[in-house]
Amino acid sequence: MIIALRVRGRTGINHDIADTLDMLRLTRINHAVLMPDTPSYQGMLQKSKDYITWGEINQETLTQLIEKRGRFPGRERFTPEALAELGDYKSAEELSEALLNEETTLEDVGLKPVFRLHPPRKGYDHIRKSFNEGGTLGYRGEEISELIKKMV
Repeated sequence: MIIALRVRGRTGINHDIADTLDMLRLTRINHAVLMPDTPSYQGMLQKSKDYITWGEINQETLTQLIEKRGRFPGRERFTPEALAELGDYKSAEELSEALLNEETTLEDVGLKPVFRLHPPRKGYDHIRKSFNEGGTLGYRGEEISELIKKMV
């Protein structure tokens, strides 16, 4: 399971890349979405690599993200009771495990597919450089969990 995070805004963006970001549901800065690791999504991520960062999320970080930033329709906060009413999962740990195994999606469970996050504590690294060059953009692998923890 991959998580993608929007880092840069819309000013001066090519409309093809803007359309790709809209298809990924990354419409605003500091929004994050979960997606399966498929070739079509990988192509979309590569196309918009100058505006987002992404990587493989671990279960601990995903559980924390669901508990603190997961929302039901109507902006209702995530609670295990509300989750148990809607589906088969009794806790955020069970849900995050099922999501990582790609047994379900957030929409199937009744949660909104986009996580709205705070800016990271201590700020981003350089937002115009790739992660390999010491910046924030592009693929970062397992390191995405550290960034997400700073933003929850």
